[in-house]
Amino acid sequence: MLREIVLDTETTGLDPRRGDRLIEIGCIELVNRIPTGREYHQFINPERNVPAEAEAVHGLSTAFLLDKPLFAAVAGEFLDFIAGDTLVIHNAVFDIGFLNAELERLGNPALSMSRVVDTLQLARRKHPAGPNTLDALCKRYGIDNSKRIKHGALMDSLLLADVYVELLGERQGNLGLSTKSSKLRGRETAERAAVRGPRPVPLPPRITDDIVAAHRAFVETLGPKALWKRFFAPSEGAETRQS
Repeated sequence: MLREIVLDTETTGLDPRRGDRLIEIGCIELVNRIPTGREYHQFINPERNVPAEAEAVHGLSTAFLLDKPLFAAVAGEFLDFIAGDTLVIHNAVFDIGFLNAELERLGNPALSMSRVVDTLQLARRKHPAGPNTLDALCKRYGIDNSKRIKHGALMDSLLLADVYVELLGERQGNLGLSTKSSKLRGRETAERAAVRGPRPVPLPPRITDDIVAAHRAFVETLGPKALWKRFFAPSEGAETRQS
């Protein structure tokens, strides 16, 4: 069983070394690249004000976060949820930097980048011309992100889970049997067949007369009741009975 955790965070700014803090964590559990429905989501009191420019991005205000737990109160639950499994993150250096800054304050070991799959790096390798933002990848793969009015850790994790499977080319997890995709594939197949049309000259048969003769000779060694004799043409059957 392959267990992976798709993870996203929201913060008060861009640099934990300058005092910016974590304010939201969202996680989605995947087993064999399929969401299980298990989630971890937590707002966090950053113990500081949220700048207006950050609030404009994610919509989380200082007032909203005042009664939320400190990271120290939820760290154990968060670490239990992610366990030792692979973390799937878009632009992972950013999120891991903030998570490790919070863990360091508590004296906990840092999360290693060796356990992280960075979907931004996957996207850059697969689509070097870009753009490779989460919104751009949703558009590229036809993933509905219409509810993503602002950034949100849990919403972004849900979208990233779909993007991740597309980046790996493993959409067969749901067998690609949605009504829309089935109709589209059927229409494309019909269109290709219409353009192609029948062959002007049929392909020659792959079975030669020598192969047929060798097969008939082999069947004769099986005795008069061999089932294969039922499949001979009438003339062949007559020849067999006369021989």
